[in-house]
Amino acid sequence: MNQFLFRSLIFAISFLVAINLTGQDTLKLTLDEVIQMAQDQSPDAQIAKHRYRSSYWFYRSFRAEYLPFLQLEATIPDINRTIQAIPAQDGSTIYTPQSLQSYQVGLSLNQRIGFTGGEVFLSSGLRRLDNSLTDTTVTQYLTNIINIGYRQPIFTYNEYKWNKLIEPMRFEEAQRIYIETSEDVAIRAVDNFFQLLLAQIQVKIAQKNEANYDTLFRIAQGRYNLGIIAENELLQLELNLLQSQASVEDAELNYQNRLFLFKSYLRLQSDIDIELIPPVLKEYFDVSTDKALAEAKNNRSSGLEFKRRLLEAESQVKRAKMEGRFDAQLFASFGLTQTSGNLQAAYQNPLDQEVVTLGITLPILDWGMARGQIKMAQSNQDLEITAIEQERIDFEQNVFLQVMQFNMQEKQLGIAAKSDTVAQKRFEVTQLRYRIGKVNDVIELEKAQIDNDQAKLGYYQALRTYWQSYYQLRKLTHYDFQKGTPITVSFDDLLN
Repeated sequence: MNQFLFRSLIFAISFLVAINLTGQDTLKLTLDEVIQMAQDQSPDAQIAKHRYRSSYWFYRSFRAEYLPFLQLEATIPDINRTIQAIPAQDGSTIYTPQSLQSYQVGLSLNQRIGFTGGEVFLSSGLRRLDNSLTDTTVTQYLTNIINIGYRQPIFTYNEYKWNKLIEPMRFEEAQRIYIETSEDVAIRAVDNFFQLLLAQIQVKIAQKNEANYDTLFRIAQGRYNLGIIAENELLQLELNLLQSQASVEDAELNYQNRLFLFKSYLRLQSDIDIELIPPVLKEYFDVSTDKALAEAKNNRSSGLEFKRRLLEAESQVKRAKMEGRFDAQLFASFGLTQTSGNLQAAYQNPLDQEVVTLGITLPILDWGMARGQIKMAQSNQDLEITAIEQERIDFEQNVFLQVMQFNMQEKQLGIAAKSDTVAQKRFEVTQLRYRIGKVNDVIELEKAQIDNDQAKLGYYQALRTYWQSYYQLRKLTHYDFQKGTPITVSFDDLLN
């Protein structure tokens, strides 16, 4: 069972267990489960898989060009009936009907030699010709029993040699890009998870505030009737209650919108209720800048891209120097052939057949076109070298900043968690004191409630920043710093 099917089975079992445990169509999901689902079935994940498959088959086609190529060619038949002008013995011309029927079949084996750019071939063939003049039919067989030959361009740009260096690099680059795309999917899954989680928490906060303000308003009504508080304070609490009711409506609408986007991205059924389980960080870890830079240089697709672009620029300079100048083509072949009116005799006592051709091309006057092509290619190469040097600097700086941002998240989360605890305690104390009449300032109560809500949301926003920063670092380095292992993918499973 491949990795994809195994993960799908695990997800299906988890899904059924979650439904059975809750007794209703509610699916409880952790952050890790959401990321795994996104990497398996989200639209971005499917697009990434298809792009990798396309790169894989392109590379397979490229490799096939360097393997022996066996080909069968046949013409059955070639019929030509016409009137031919045939000279007579007395010097006159006689127009005579002629019927030609030819049949031929050939088998050839070709092998490309990438290092030299040449090609060696082995072929064998048979041809039959039926020539009918008036009532007479003459049949002849022409056999090419075996023919061995070699074609070799000389002083010519060898495209196959350069492609043999560039295309494997391009394919490995596609594999690395898939890993990075998969981490991009994880980053988007983290964003969708926390967007829905924050919306879920906002609904609970809004409902809790509505219940609190409803209780406080009822208490204030009793105090107002006893003449303990002024009407202005009662009206303020009534306004807070109305605003909290409107906040519940807004929070529920926002939640439904986020829920729709969440299900759409994970391709979940619309009738399934979702409940997200907030992630809990049990331990923190720091990432070494040197380690991150080393892994990024070794694993990131940009490193291969830089090498490939330099090779491509070098190859274009080589092409410009070789094309449009002295050129030569060598063709040599040796074979055994025979002809006869009898098929069996056509394979007996074969005759030698040798062909050697050397053709040359030498431009005499090109008005500086070749020199201009060379200068332009060299200029493009220099431009590419400069661009890659700058991109390398920017890339290393980006890795450095990502490491710094991730390492500071522990402190940021600690501050956010402490702020949430303090704000929650302050609101509970202020609310309790107001209920027992020790705090009469509604504005102070309202401020404590706002601070409490913002602190709680701020904690989960800090948590979202932590996980986004972590997966961004994974994308840049292809390394799981939490487990201390490189990120690997079973590429064979992607082809199923």
